[in-house]
Amino acid sequence: MSSSRGIRLVSVAIALGFLSTACGLGGSAGSATGAQQASGSGGALKGTVTFETLQLKPTFTKYVEGVIASYEKKHPDLDVKWIDIPFAGAQEKMTADAVAGTLPDVVNLNPQFAQALEAKGLFIDMDSAAKDIKADYVPGAWDAFTVPGKKGSFGIPWYLTSEVTMYNKDLFEKAGLDAAKPPTTFDELLAAGADLSATGKGKSYGLHPALENRFLTDLAKQGVPLLDESGKSWTFNTPKAAAYLGELVDAYKQGVFPKDSITQDHSKSTEAYQAGRIGVLPSGPNFLTIIKENAPNVAEQTGVGPQITGTSGATNMSVMGLLVPKSSKNQAAAISFASYMANAENQLAFSKIVTVLPSISEVLKDPYFTETGDGSAEAQARKISAEQIARGRNLVPVQYDERVTKAVIGKVQLALQGKLSPQKALDEAVEAANIITG
Repeated sequence: MSSSRGIRLVSVAIALGFLSTACGLGGSAGSATGAQQASGSGGALKGTVTFETLQLKPTFTKYVEGVIASYEKKHPDLDVKWIDIPFAGAQEKMTADAVAGTLPDVVNLNPQFAQALEAKGLFIDMDSAAKDIKADYVPGAWDAFTVPGKKGSFGIPWYLTSEVTMYNKDLFEKAGLDAAKPPTTFDELLAAGADLSATGKGKSYGLHPALENRFLTDLAKQGVPLLDESGKSWTFNTPKAAAYLGELVDAYKQGVFPKDSITQDHSKSTEAYQAGRIGVLPSGPNFLTIIKENAPNVAEQTGVGPQITGTSGATNMSVMGLLVPKSSKNQAAAISFASYMANAENQLAFSKIVTVLPSISEVLKDPYFTETGDGSAEAQARKISAEQIARGRNLVPVQYDERVTKAVIGKVQLALQGKLSPQKALDEAVEAANIITG
């Protein structure tokens, strides 16, 4: 694999939230292929459908064009025009297109990108328009496109990821930890991090916090209510949340995290892991491919375990979906094409190209996801993450956009630096977040 492909895989991973040849379905998943396509509103399937994705060219050009060609063959009066845009600036572009009334017929978005437009009522309610296929999808994935206070769900789930725990077995053994038993809870994670850092003596550390990606999600996994029942007010400044932030403060003081890490994002945590500077990396399984390409020696020492979670056992998933704007002049065809792109057969084929998961429950029963295959870290991660999806949800509220993230993490950083108490930091973070979203 070329380094440029690795960069593009990172871009797809970021689009989640932060991804040929057609493959037939085997086993019980095969029953899903025939029926899994929405009928749309009953309009004629002819004319043109514009389809916009986020940074899938050129890595996945062959796959996407193959699906389009297959669909057009089934519907000879339809022409699908594919548009692919860079991830950078995509949210701003789509907002401008919405204002101008020029959104494509089918758009590829994650819930956080979509929520501002969903809240304005710009997308078709798939609970009604695609009700004949709703039951086929993982419930948590379908529900990811709901908006608090609004009836319906506004996207068809396309592909998913569910974080696993990657860890450096060599560093575990040097720290006297069992390399066959990675941490599974937050308490175990911080304890292992302390042992790893003590052994590393400033050359390697236990963890990288990647606060922007993890902090609020980790609170949700531990049962902290992020929003009130109305979905309008942030509520994560609870004693339980303050206690957890206090544990992170103590870990930072003890050197469990690299000194410069509290202002760094997920990309820096991946770089640190690839350099052998941190022992544990909670991340999407798709990053195993990137690690293998960029740091083969570290990849050889990488083990995988289930997602770190709290006492509730809640697991997070990242979702990418396909949405149809109400402004589309060809809604029936757009819904039909979106459901075809996200049907069982096409999702399985995509999952075999890049380490993502399908959003259709029956496809997850395919041996590709239930067996460890060649026993590689990638195969093990695929099985673990597929098992997690059944109980997975998009735990991060759609309102947690870039503005709220910046405000909240800024306060958390001040707590880690000892400039605010954990409770004060969270009180100020909630206040700032409510001003932004209120």
